[in-house]
Amino acid sequence: MTQQLINGFLSAMPLPAVLVDQQERIVGTNTESCSLLGQQILGRHFATILRQPAVIDAVESCLNDQQPRLTRHQSNEGTQDTTYDVTLRFVPSIGADDKGAVLLCFSDVTEVEHASQMRRDFVANVSHELRTPLTALMGFIETLRGAAKDDSNARDRFLSIMEGEASRMNRLVGDLLSLNRVESQERVRPKMQVDLISLLSSTLISLEPLSKSGGVELILETDETPAQLIGDPDQLQQVFTNLVENAIKYGGTRVLVKLTNLQRDPGLRSSAAQVQVIDNGPGIAPHHLPRLTERFYRADSHRSRELGGTGLGLAIVKHITNRHRGRFRVESKLEQGSTFTVVLPLCPEK
Repeated sequence: MTQQLINGFLSAMPLPAVLVDQQERIVGTNTESCSLLGQQILGRHFATILRQPAVIDAVESCLNDQQPRLTRHQSNEGTQDTTYDVTLRFVPSIGADDKGAVLLCFSDVTEVEHASQMRRDFVANVSHELRTPLTALMGFIETLRGAAKDDSNARDRFLSIMEGEASRMNRLVGDLLSLNRVESQERVRPKMQVDLISLLSSTLISLEPLSKSGGVELILETDETPAQLIGDPDQLQQVFTNLVENAIKYGGTRVLVKLTNLQRDPGLRSSAAQVQVIDNGPGIAPHHLPRLTERFYRADSHRSRELGGTGLGLAIVKHITNRHRGRFRVESKLEQGSTFTVVLPLCPEK
């Protein structure tokens, strides 16, 4: 095969591809491989370009026994590491003296690897979150069967703690199921018409016992303009319940829920309802803000666990907001409180 045919063949391939002959020289490249590996690689010894041991071993083995290989190539593109699956196939009757060459094709699997790592992290986090209360329950059960079996005061105290730990596990399982349900529906547009003022009012009424027990004042402020949108009322109530409940638990002595109708939101390019949950609490340090919607991320892990938090509430808020084609953001300064803002598109005016 002539060099012109080799170049034409490789240029037609959509993936980065290089051809290495029996003299271990790169005898063919395409635009994609030059972008990945460098512009001046044609004619170079492959080991000086593909400097990773796993790739070098795979090329040498494929040249020797002509059997297919699959390996991994790690690269770095600016601030991000990238991972490529490298498929190797022997091509006979080309290269130096027509002794054959190895074709390497690079397939970017960075996103797949990232998703796999997220799944692994998620399973590890869930295991950790469940193991903690389970360990406590098993310890108290063992104690109740032994030393505290006939001690009524200890038994009552331990049973109360066990009830709290069981409730914590129940909340975690509930939030996990809720998150799974929300993620599975994220690409499905809701179809029901929702009165946002009525929904916010009912949400605050349901949270009044919690606010009173915590000595927190709840205030709903609207401009009285009707706010109708297409949405899932149960999910939207979950959004505002999570945000207001968090503000009551962590946000000081006053929580303001403010609804504002926007004639045109720049991000949504339509009229929108902006709901802000504003507290006067201690605020959140700046380095925590970008990660608050990550699963199991907590700005204050110890306090969150003490108050029964699962670390999934804001992740659920983010996914529900995405399903409604809305926007969610958090603003906070230490000692100046926090503002959680949800912007949702309104029904178009008739």
